[in-house]
Amino acid sequence: MSNKTTPVIQQYLSIKEQYKDAILFYRMGDFYEMFFEDAKLASKLLEITLTSRNKKDDVPIPMCGVPVRAVQGYIARLIQQGYKAAICEQTEDAAAAKGIVKREVVRVITPGMIIENEFLDEKSNNYIFSIATQKGRGDVSVMGFSYLDISTGTFRVSESEDSDAVIDEMLRVSPKEILLPESLKNPSYSQAAMKDLLASVSEKAVTFLEDRFFDHTRGRERLLDQFKTLSLEGFGCEHLKAAVSAAGALIYYVGETQKQKIEHLTGIETYVLGDYLLIDDLSCRNLELVKNLRTGTKQGTLLGTIDRTVTAMGGRLLFRWLRYPLMNVKKILARLDAVEEAKENLQAARTIRENLKTVYDLERIGSKIAMGYANARDLIALKRSLNMLPKIASLLSQFKSGLFKWNKETEFFEKIGFLADLIEKAIREDAPPTIHEGGIIKTGYNSELDELITISKDGKGWLAQLEVREKKATGINTLRVRYNKVFGYYIEIPRSRANDVPPHYVRKQTLVNAERYITDELKTFESKVLNAEDRRGALEYELFDEIRKEIVKNNPEIQAAARFVARLDCLLNLSEIAEQNNYVRPEINTQGHIFIEHGRHPVIEKMITGERFVPNTVRLDDSENQILIITGPNMAGKSTILRQVAILSLMAQMGSFVPAGKASVSVMDRIFTRVGALDNLSQGQSTFMVEMQETANILNNATSKSLVIIDEIGRGTSTYDGLSIAWAVAEYLHDLRAKGVKTLFATHYHELTELAMTKSRVKNYNIAVKEWNDEIIFLRKLVEGGTNRSYGIQVARLAGIPDKVIQRAKKILFDIETGEHGDDVSYTAPMVPSPEGKDQCRERPVQLELFGSPGHFLTDELQNLDISTMTPLDALNYLNELQERTKKLGIEN
Repeated sequence: MSNKTTPVIQQYLSIKEQYKDAILFYRMGDFYEMFFEDAKLASKLLEITLTSRNKKDDVPIPMCGVPVRAVQGYIARLIQQGYKAAICEQTEDAAAAKGIVKREVVRVITPGMIIENEFLDEKSNNYIFSIATQKGRGDVSVMGFSYLDISTGTFRVSESEDSDAVIDEMLRVSPKEILLPESLKNPSYSQAAMKDLLASVSEKAVTFLEDRFFDHTRGRERLLDQFKTLSLEGFGCEHLKAAVSAAGALIYYVGETQKQKIEHLTGIETYVLGDYLLIDDLSCRNLELVKNLRTGTKQGTLLGTIDRTVTAMGGRLLFRWLRYPLMNVKKILARLDAVEEAKENLQAARTIRENLKTVYDLERIGSKIAMGYANARDLIALKRSLNMLPKIASLLSQFKSGLFKWNKETEFFEKIGFLADLIEKAIREDAPPTIHEGGIIKTGYNSELDELITISKDGKGWLAQLEVREKKATGINTLRVRYNKVFGYYIEIPRSRANDVPPHYVRKQTLVNAERYITDELKTFESKVLNAEDRRGALEYELFDEIRKEIVKNNPEIQAAARFVARLDCLLNLSEIAEQNNYVRPEINTQGHIFIEHGRHPVIEKMITGERFVPNTVRLDDSENQILIITGPNMAGKSTILRQVAILSLMAQMGSFVPAGKASVSVMDRIFTRVGALDNLSQGQSTFMVEMQETANILNNATSKSLVIIDEIGRGTSTYDGLSIAWAVAEYLHDLRAKGVKTLFATHYHELTELAMTKSRVKNYNIAVKEWNDEIIFLRKLVEGGTNRSYGIQVARLAGIPDKVIQRAKKILFDIETGEHGDDVSYTAPMVPSPEGKDQCRERPVQLELFGSPGHFLTDELQNLDISTMTPLDALNYLNELQERTKKLGIEN
């Protein structure tokens, strides 16, 4: 028997054709069904049973489904895996339908188009990022971008001629979905910038739109229509053609997926990349600002340490402050002033924080209400939050900082007071989560509704009276009046009493142990009550929707309140963190110097156990201490000091107090880090290649206002090559654009300390250690001067290397350093081809020091010689011994 295409499947296929890149959730009664390839994919991703439709056909149709009541959890799992879900609903009453019930997609849920709280992290934005290009001056292409969090209404736009800067910004925004022109999929597209872009989004959820949706003229028209304005001048982006193209495509995509006008998008923020300190994605990871390198979580990061915000809005804003530190001195000082004032009025600040805990997520509640996804409980949360704001404003009256002041306070409180009163009068505190079945509007709010409620209540009493009357009339004490959705109201009588049923009872259903009947009286009552119940549910929804629309009219004020609460939460959070952890206010300078006295790493000081965190003082400037070469053994603390200087500088520019005794920080434009490397085998890149690419990025983009952190370089290649590269890089950074760049350079190449003799702004430092009985104690203290020892064998012992291996390593090291290769030393220098001829070989030199003499041991031993305790004969014997040893090494006079 051949497979027949039923009307349902025909309808499904016609709808699926329009949503090829999404899994179609096709509503059939109480289930969402999926068919064909969607079913195969969904059953695998969601771990649900794959069955089939028309099993008797030669080619059964694959099918799977999920209950309507549980669909949210299944959709969340798909979205987390980067897929889209097209929700197809029945758009007409099945009872009234002629033929197949009409269905259409009412919404497409994508990774970047989410509004439901259960899908979202409350303290993280959920962005979709759009990119477009336009021809700029000459042959230069301008890359515009825009990103949106539909759940909060955050909508930003900018552009740049530097494609690398745009890619860096996209990585900093960390969107869940990328929107790109379809032409970029063409493999013949040769523009290097676009290839780099596609490579950087390879692991993201990417949606391609036809190029026509990125047209500037159409995009501008969409934005004007969205914002109800005549131009984009008021938003600062009228002249940014590429940016407007990207934003216009984004608005189109929002409309296509959400199937409605997005009323809470009333404006767009234009910003300039150069207005913020840039910490690229690599440096963000190296410094562990927001994600722990080992666990991938927030724990053990700077954000995890300083985020004690009490509202979801504050948490999201603090994240943005951390990723977008300021460069405007006036704005930095304004934040520091506010944090200091709150710290000085700690009790008042803590009282405000306690009140902030009762403020719900106004941004996301406002967005849900505007898009029609809110229920009565969301309105109750809005009411409670709005009622708390006047009290918070009153508590803030004692503060002077402008960042603690509400703009247009009187008008604002009048509007939110009206909304709070409206919700209080209308919405029940015990309202159910659904909005179509009644039970959400208070008695006394609407007279028609009150009448319907009375009918419903009286009906229950009438049914009770009917049951009593019928029991008395029939003499059947086990008679019951019942209701279900299938049969409506009925009288149920045990089958054992069926002979006692009056003639006017009409049998409706026979059960194993009972019979069900109706009467004319019961049918009349049912019609009256059921109509009242249906009308009540419909009327309550109408009243709810009227209230929702009133709230939407005032959504700009709600969003303004949300922004204020977020800022307040951030500032009070920073003051609380400063008080709890003994942070100090940093000075902000523009003279190019960084001075951190007794600085501490904010994360590590909270994590270490069993020992005290050792503070360190670091001075960097553009005149004498521009490059600090820091030597010392592994595990001594070099990396901690490097990172803490970068982190404290960042904290100062975001307006935070810092963990130090005293601090003065110059405003910087970028922080670069070159810290460690893992083989990127998937891209065929070795450790050394990754090192060199990261170093090239620093050398090509650093300016005199940047801060560079280099923790080892060149270890991925031979000692000679690595040291040569490290030396050249340090020189380049010193001489960069005739000004140099502030750099902290940790290294195991002790020869680099000699740079201080030729480069005036290089200074040597080392991490102090104490030797005791052939062991070392890490003092964690940064002291001036270089060191020529790495203590590698001692560190190996601390790491747990067996003592036998340690002793053998010490013997080999001594023999190599002195040149005394005895018969018991299994070390031979590798043989390499000689330049004299391919059949001849010579020993490869042992790669220890590039600039050291083979007889460097002479210097060490003579410096350690105490001649005041030697006799003339002792001296002659010792001199003869040194002479013999130099002959073995072949050292000539």
